[in-house]
Amino acid sequence: MTQLQAINIAKVTTIVGLLVPALVLGLDSGRVAIYLALHISYCLWWLLEEVLFPWRTTQLFTELVSPLQAAAVVLYVGVFYAVPGWLAMANPVPIGPLTIALGLSLYIFGSLLNTAADVQKGTAKDLGATLVADGAWRRVRHVNYLGDLLRYSSFAVIAGSPWAWLLPASVLALYLPRMIRKEASMAERYPAFEAYRQSSWWLLPGLV
Repeated sequence: MTQLQAINIAKVTTIVGLLVPALVLGLDSGRVAIYLALHISYCLWWLLEEVLFPWRTTQLFTELVSPLQAAAVVLYVGVFYAVPGWLAMANPVPIGPLTIALGLSLYIFGSLLNTAADVQKGTAKDLGATLVADGAWRRVRHVNYLGDLLRYSSFAVIAGSPWAWLLPASVLALYLPRMIRKEASMAERYPAFEAYRQSSWWLLPGLV
């Protein structure tokens, strides 16, 4: 089994892990309804992307994993990722309009950034491109990760619990070593990378 296949199983696990308790507890909470719409639509989009863009299976998470590693992926990506949803279900406070606006803005903008960047880079690589440094990647070298972090932050905002921020914090901790390794690899493989580094930000425009 590849890492991607394990993640796909995890996404299905998240959908089930959110839907079952929500159906048991009832869907009369606006906070819960909005949360489910955002997180489940994201999981479904992840699964649909593999159908729309077959190159994902040869470019993303291609490493083989053992059964134990696959179980760890499902526990983290499938179960832990559902925690903000459970916190939303346990939150009795009605969600306010400003919270909804902020959560939706983070989700929409983050999803657009992540998807546009992944599709651009994946398609370019599939067509034989080397260093991708234009379009969505022009100003931020890890723009796909930035989009992902914005999206996971939207889940924490809608959940309305400080504990929900453990998800985007853990994702950032997971991404940091990946970004460091990726920078080192690109610097070694692409002569033009240094010029790209000088004209772009690492993760946050204007800050990092």
